[in-house]
Amino acid sequence: MAPSLRTTGAAKTMQVILHCGVHCTDDDRLLKGLLRNADMLRAEGTAVPGPSRYRTLLSEIVNALDTGTPAPAARDVVLDEILDMPAESTDRVVLCHPDLFSVRRIALAGGRLYRKAESRLAMLRDLFAEDQVELVLGLRDMGSFLPALLAATPHEHLDEVLHGADPTALRWSDLIVRIRAAVPGMPITVWCNEDTPLLWGQILREVAGLPPDRKITGAFDLFGEIVRDEGMRRFRAFLKDNPGVSEDQKRRLMAAFLDKYAIEDALEEELDLPGWDATGLEALSAAYDADLDRIAEIPGVRVLVP
Repeated sequence: MAPSLRTTGAAKTMQVILHCGVHCTDDDRLLKGLLRNADMLRAEGTAVPGPSRYRTLLSEIVNALDTGTPAPAARDVVLDEILDMPAESTDRVVLCHPDLFSVRRIALAGGRLYRKAESRLAMLRDLFAEDQVELVLGLRDMGSFLPALLAATPHEHLDEVLHGADPTALRWSDLIVRIRAAVPGMPITVWCNEDTPLLWGQILREVAGLPPDRKITGAFDLFGEIVRDEGMRRFRAFLKDNPGVSEDQKRRLMAAFLDKYAIEDALEEELDLPGWDATGLEALSAAYDADLDRIAEIPGVRVLVP
């Protein structure tokens, strides 16, 4: 029998965290990282259900609600299906769904980034109207995002992915502004895919709702992929000998170890956008940097930085 969603005669308010990609930034690593800590998070009142419990369900819901509004009991029915722990002890649920905005092959349908993102988030806001819904996103330089997106689709040519879009005009800030206009009360947290190895522990804690100093398994997994084994051994030994190091100090330490022990091949992301030369790719990167500054100024949006 599914757990009851009623406590003292009323539905319990929860925090619903939606991690919606973007595509080619995560490969489900955030979900897997949280699932490694599932027992600890459960004790904190945070549910991290497996994706089979909700991805198809949420996609079906946003498609079905395209022309309507949720029935009064829809929220309770959905949570009955999604939750893998008693609702009475659940304060926060994390749902990772990279295809919620769109499947990869039509991510730029209509010539813009995720044209249905804001309408789908509005539908889920209405579905979880009793709850606090938040959005978290990883972003990526267009010079690497577009070729990665092409490689992740059945398409053979970049034009088929672009659907008429001009890569020089694509801005993540435009997507976020659209979302803020459609669901103005929904907090948004973003980070750069390029910074993820240095931010990974913070990202895991932010999404899980844990304090910055809380230990979490796997906090340095991505850092370990870009640092030589010797550097990682020295880094962990330093942390063991200095347990009082703050998170800011850890990040500065990581940057220092990266300077000395980096695996060069792991740091060099090949930018190979068909038909684009180095000058054009540098212009895309410069536009990305400027766009991140714009995003940081949008009310209700937090940008995580190393």
